[in-house]
Amino acid sequence: MKKIEEYVRSIPDFPEPGIIFRDVTSILQDADGLRLAIDKIQESLEGVEFDTVVGPESRGFIFGVPVAYNLHKGFVPVRKKGKLPCETVEIEYDLEYGSSVIEMHKDAIKPGEKVVIIDDLIATGGTTEAIIKLVEGLGGEVVKICFLMELAGLKGREKLKDYDVASVICYDGK
Repeated sequence: MKKIEEYVRSIPDFPEPGIIFRDVTSILQDADGLRLAIDKIQESLEGVEFDTVVGPESRGFIFGVPVAYNLHKGFVPVRKKGKLPCETVEIEYDLEYGSSVIEMHKDAIKPGEKVVIIDDLIATGGTTEAIIKLVEGLGGEVVKICFLMELAGLKGREKLKDYDVASVICYDGK
């Protein structure tokens, strides 16, 4: 079996010159690549006691739900504003160009609940930082954050320095 890095398609000069885009769809399209990605994320949770997996749409769903299923945990979706049907809590956060709002159901996290956040990629860390604020605002405790890929050159880990962060693949650049 190949190493997980071998399943990632790297596209130079996208979306702009000098950037190497790390394409997760090439992992998803290959049965062995997808299994390996889920297994590696799940391995990073060995020994971690937690109650719930939280993941942002859409790729946090893709990687978070199988891990939650395998470990018999619940899954809490974090969605863009206006996509959830019940009462929500929301937070606005900064993007590279502008801002966005994400939300989760107000009753999704119980006080004292131990939470793992799973997503495909950490870049600047802004989305994950916002998710942490939502979870903690509801009384939850973030005990681990897992990413399939990390773009270390964007220093997203610095925003998450007070948390246990794991990434399966780490790229030095942006």
